[in-house]
Amino acid sequence: MTKVNLGHNGPLVSKLGLGCMRMSPVWGGPARDESESIATIQAALDNGINFLNTGDFYGAGHNELLVGKAIKGRRDDAFISVKFGAIFYKGQLLGLDLRPTSIKNFINYSLVRLGTDTIDLYQPCRLDGSVPTEDVIGTIADLIQEGKVRYLGVSEITAEQLRAANSIYPVTALEIGYSLADRQIEANLLPAAKELGIGVVAFANTAEGLLTGNIKPPLAAGDYRYHFTRFQGENFIKNLEKVEVLKQMAATKDCTPAQLAIAWVNAQDEHIMPLVSMSSRQRLPENMQAMAMHFTPAEMQTLNTTFAPGAILGSTYLQR
Repeated sequence: MTKVNLGHNGPLVSKLGLGCMRMSPVWGGPARDESESIATIQAALDNGINFLNTGDFYGAGHNELLVGKAIKGRRDDAFISVKFGAIFYKGQLLGLDLRPTSIKNFINYSLVRLGTDTIDLYQPCRLDGSVPTEDVIGTIADLIQEGKVRYLGVSEITAEQLRAANSIYPVTALEIGYSLADRQIEANLLPAAKELGIGVVAFANTAEGLLTGNIKPPLAAGDYRYHFTRFQGENFIKNLEKVEVLKQMAATKDCTPAQLAIAWVNAQDEHIMPLVSMSSRQRLPENMQAMAMHFTPAEMQTLNTTFAPGAILGSTYLQR
């Protein structure tokens, strides 16, 4: 697996990141098979994928415990990214807690669950203005000075917030949703990150499954995607018409639509890392192969025209 610097002069990490969230009970779903999840993380490490993404609120700590078990005895093989700040109860988001005292409490629990003395990349899951940015970022800077954290990350913020955070302490990475279906960050946020030398960790490459070519209306009863208008009514129908173009190209290139979606994100820039959620070892070869795919100028033009910003109708949780 190709290695790149995460941001300007940042740490060396795999160009493909492993998202561990879906290994735990999230959005009301059950936890995946623990032994398979651990084996998936270890297989990823064996194949040079060292960037592991988790959050202290994924399954109320379940995900961090899982990652901790998987990296036991091989901590140096992994680069661990942890998000914090979201407060859940009975599966519902109550809000954010970004107070300095809370952050110092959160990290102690994370370190114990992960079985490590240091977290490589530590980041608030969002910045909502409830606590001054300088207090949130300043607290992480203090944790870096103490040796509990190596690098500062931020997640799901605006270009203005990114600049403000970076002015307080150098930001190494920005985690944000990005796909053919969600290109709104191209106008301001991506240029700001590149200008500041900040790496981009791009999740939701298949837009909650929309770009896999495997879903069709109606969704199963209780599917969390019903909350988003892009998966409702005529929006859903018209969006799937766009996906047909992706499916046709995939057939021509003898690959899957999901591979094309990941490959497109990977092709956008060297400082952008696709972060792909996996909970089965069977997914590893497919996703690794996507990282080696290339597009002709005509193919890229087709994708960029079909999935121009705003072409996918309806809202998603990324648009807040």
